[in-house]
Amino acid sequence: MDALDLARWQFGVTTVYHFLFVPLTIGLGIFVAGLQTAWHRTGKEQYLTLTKFFGKLFLINFAMGVVTGIVQEFQFGMNWSEYSVFVGDVFGAPLAMEALLAFFMESTFLGLWIFGWDRLPKRAHLACIWAAAVGSNVSAYFILAANAWMKHPVGYEVVDGRARMTDLWAVLTNPTALAQVPHVIGAAFIVAGGFVLAVCGYWMLRTRRTGDGGMWRGAARAALVMTAVAGVLVAATGDTSAKLMYEQQPMKLASAEGLEHDTAAAPFSLVPGVEIPAVLSFLATNDPGATVQGAEDLQRRFERQFGPGDYRPDQTIVFWSFRVMIVFGLSTVGLSVLGLWLTRRRRPFPAWLSRALLLSLPLPLVAVTAGWLLSEIGRQPWTVAGELLTASSVSPGVSLAEVATSLTLFTLLYGALAVAETVLLTRHVRKGTEERAPLPAAERREPSLMY
Repeated sequence: MDALDLARWQFGVTTVYHFLFVPLTIGLGIFVAGLQTAWHRTGKEQYLTLTKFFGKLFLINFAMGVVTGIVQEFQFGMNWSEYSVFVGDVFGAPLAMEALLAFFMESTFLGLWIFGWDRLPKRAHLACIWAAAVGSNVSAYFILAANAWMKHPVGYEVVDGRARMTDLWAVLTNPTALAQVPHVIGAAFIVAGGFVLAVCGYWMLRTRRTGDGGMWRGAARAALVMTAVAGVLVAATGDTSAKLMYEQQPMKLASAEGLEHDTAAAPFSLVPGVEIPAVLSFLATNDPGATVQGAEDLQRRFERQFGPGDYRPDQTIVFWSFRVMIVFGLSTVGLSVLGLWLTRRRRPFPAWLSRALLLSLPLPLVAVTAGWLLSEIGRQPWTVAGELLTASSVSPGVSLAEVATSLTLFTLLYGALAVAETVLLTRHVRKGTEERAPLPAAERREPSLMY
């Protein structure tokens, strides 16, 4: 094992951990904004109570996401300086727009929302949470556009060994980004929906004997709708991504399907040895008889194009992460559709369904993690497809001992943060909604002493 291997492990560990907070922040922000909008329109106290309850969970997760995301910036300079030099002129624009426009918008209005409960008019306060929630989604767009460029670089030229941007619009409207952004955003809503459903399932079980679970039933129904609709979006954009993968990243597609040789009417492999004829060709091209390139044949073509080397990713990880993503994601969406059917026309949640919602909390988190592994490991051995190999991206002066030290420290630090996050979220969920939220200034008759 060398410094490159440990640098990849470090980036993988910190990024996977950080990515657990990102989709929850994206989806939960919109959900909280929706709850506050419902309170604004109806005046019902239960919506205000739910807004404050899930709003605190959102803030805990947002803070942890910011802390863990900062580490990503330092890694580029510490371990991946050659990569930073190559992509810096291209990534500068979208990442600057993310920081100066989207994140600034998100953090500023979130601060106004936190401290404006007893100071801002009702409509202005509502606008703050919507601005913060929209900001997190815009932030995701710019970051995913930069990530998509690594898979399918466009709008650039290479000058003196560095990529120089020639067309910002091409980078921001990269077809890979246009498919990837709604796919990731949809997955974020599934993660947030699964989280809300788990919390509501817990409280519906606790209040089952007292009959006080009506508020949680309403929140659960809203989360069921959000998750089911997001599932349709993820499926549709996943189909588009598969077709783009066929054109732009054939090695990833071949590895995800375990396809070794060019095959006409290529089958879709459920598990090794169980295949559905012609389905892969249809999914990739809309033509069941089309030929899909295989990994071994692509390897020979890439050797002729790029020179000697192994251009195949870790096929075991790519193959199984694809299936884990589909199975766990469909399980979450399927449970949501079943829940909508069973609770239609004001029917109560069965105890077993509430318990299933609680126990299903890990499913969407595992699904998005597997999707990230498929996306990033499937691009290997490239950091920038066709332009920059991962082996050429690592910092030349970094030593094995230095990377091992930072990997150990970050792993321990992130472990401690994971414990802190779990304790804070669990404590708040168990505490419930005992404290009543203060009203905005326009709704109060006397000053609030909450803050």
